[in-house]
Amino acid sequence: MAVPAKWIEHIERWQNSGLEQSVYCQRENIKCNTFAARLSEYRKAQQRVAPDLIQVQVKMPQPLATSEPLVFTHRNGHRLTLPVTVSASWLAEFLQCLG
Repeated sequence: MAVPAKWIEHIERWQNSGLEQSVYCQRENIKCNTFAARLSEYRKAQQRVAPDLIQVQVKMPQPLATSEPLVFTHRNGHRLTLPVTVSASWLAEFLQCLG
C-alpha cells in the first residue's frame, strides 16, 4: 500500500524537525499510534524501492600503473585482489552478486 502524500510530508517534516515523535505528534495534533503506523509503512516502502548501495572511497595519490592489481578491502579486514585486466562487466556482475 502506498503511503499518502500528506503522511510523507509529515514524516519528512518530523525527520527535519529534530523532535521526538511524541512531541511532533502532539504539536501537529496527530495520534502517535497512527503516525507510527504510517512511518512503518513509509520505511517498508523505502526498503523495497531503494537499492542497497555501498560507500566506495577511491584514493589515487598518483596514477595507477597498469601492472598494479585492484585491491578491495572490507571494513572487517577481508581483501580481494584482482588483476587490472579483469573485465569491467565481470567485476560489475561479481559486485552485484555480493549484494
